[in-house]
Amino acid sequence: MNKSYLTISQVDMTFGVGPSANQVLKGINLNVKRGEFISLIGHSGCGKSTVLNIVAGLLKATSGGVIVDSREVNSPGPDRAVVFQNHSLLPWLTVYQNVEIAVDKIFRDTKNAAERKEWILHNLDMVNMSHALDRLPSQISGGMKQRVGIARALAMEPKVLLLDEPFGALDALTRAHLQDEVIRIQSELGNTVLMITHDVDEAVLLSDRVVMMTNGPSATIGQVLDVDLPRPRNRIALAENAVYNHCRQEILTFLYEKQRKLESIGAARQGKPPAKAERAIA
Repeated sequence: MNKSYLTISQVDMTFGVGPSANQVLKGINLNVKRGEFISLIGHSGCGKSTVLNIVAGLLKATSGGVIVDSREVNSPGPDRAVVFQNHSLLPWLTVYQNVEIAVDKIFRDTKNAAERKEWILHNLDMVNMSHALDRLPSQISGGMKQRVGIARALAMEPKVLLLDEPFGALDALTRAHLQDEVIRIQSELGNTVLMITHDVDEAVLLSDRVVMMTNGPSATIGQVLDVDLPRPRNRIALAENAVYNHCRQEILTFLYEKQRKLESIGAARQGKPPAKAERAIA
């Protein structure tokens, strides 16, 4: 558990060239152990999703690189499965078929048809979607669509599961239920997870460590917080937990006090007036 399983090393990301160049990320360094659940949190536009897309291989860093299980990331691959905020299900395929298409692609040469079917059903059962195998995406709720997306990602047996605000478009109750499902599944499987979120409570509830990013341009990692809470976690029990509330306060302090100080220092160095504070995100 001490060896880094996912390494993000000296990653810079600049979009555009010349006078119009915009440096989004600068000097991103992060070591993630196998089985860790890491959340990236920060204000809108700080480059969280850019970091995730570089790890996924969907973007190539301007400099620096990413290593997963001792192999450099140069392109997308089945060792890194992504669940986006929008479910990304194929609308003409059923719930079963949306998972089947991924399983057939990954395991056609290593599992026979019966084994693949059993594996698809197992993963859909794990997210409590066994009752809707023959429904189309248009026939199920937003929360159920996200369950299918998570099942499809898990069915690929990725080395790293990448979650890009997977609950952001859901109502509060559905979001809570799905968070609880992710807690249960991660406890059972021990997945290595990198999640993007805007939600402070979600970050503390789900994570082993919370990585707080500074505002852009040239965003970087400002602080990393260890969440020293035992698993499995119960959201009701944690409401009065001193460690939980301390972690929550630390993140809020960084986002709305320390971040402001960093911006003021940066502005002073450049001889500019400090930017207006961004409205707090609940």
